Amino acid sequence: MRAAGRCVEDTGRFRLYECFIEGTFFKAKGGGDGIGCTRVGKGVKIMILVDAKGLPVAACSAPANPAESHLLEQLFAFMIAQGAPARIIGDKAYDSDRLDESLAAQGVEMIAPNRLNRSPTQDRRALRRCKRRWRVERTIAWLQNYRRLCIRWEKSHLAFQGFLHMACALLLVKEVLG
Repeated sequence: MRAAGRCVEDTGRFRLYECFIEGTFFKAKGGGDGIGCTRVGKGVKIMILVDAKGLPVAACSAPANPAESHLLEQLFAFMIAQGAPARIIGDKAYDSDRLDESLAAQGVEMIAPNRLNRSPTQDRRALRRCKRRWRVERTIAWLQNYRRLCIRWEKSHLAFQGFLHMACALLLVKEVLG
C-alpha cells in the first residue's frame, strides 16, 4: 500500500487540503484476535482516511467496541502520504474536545458537526465542508466490492488488515494507471 501511495504521490494526485474520516463495522464470523463485541454482534471496525478525491490515505482495522474518536490517533500510524492533512472532516462521532486539542497540536483542523448534547463550537462556514463526505462513503462502497472484506473469516488480525491494505493499494493503482 505504501508503494502504491508513493506512485500516486509522485504523480501529484493526492489532494490533502481536506481529508475525510469514517469508521465502518464489518462482521467477524471466524473468531480470532482483534474482534470486539457490540449490540449488533462480533465484528471489526475499519477506519479509513481519504483525500479530497476519495483516494485512501490511511486505513486500519480495530476491534469494534472502542469509539471512533479513540481510533483516529491510531490511524495516523498507517498514513502513506508524506504530509499531514490540513483539515479532517468527520461526522458527529468525532465531536470531541480532547480530539480537537490533540489534532490542533499536530497542526490539523478537525471539522465535525456538534452532537445534540453540546453547544456549538465550530463555525457554520467550516461545517459546509461536511456536504462532501460522500467521497469517503463511496470509498467504503468500493472496499465492500472485495468479498474478503465484507465478512472477516480470518483468525488473525494481521491477515485481515493485510487484505484491507491490498484492497486500498488496488484502488490507488487504478488511480495511477487509469
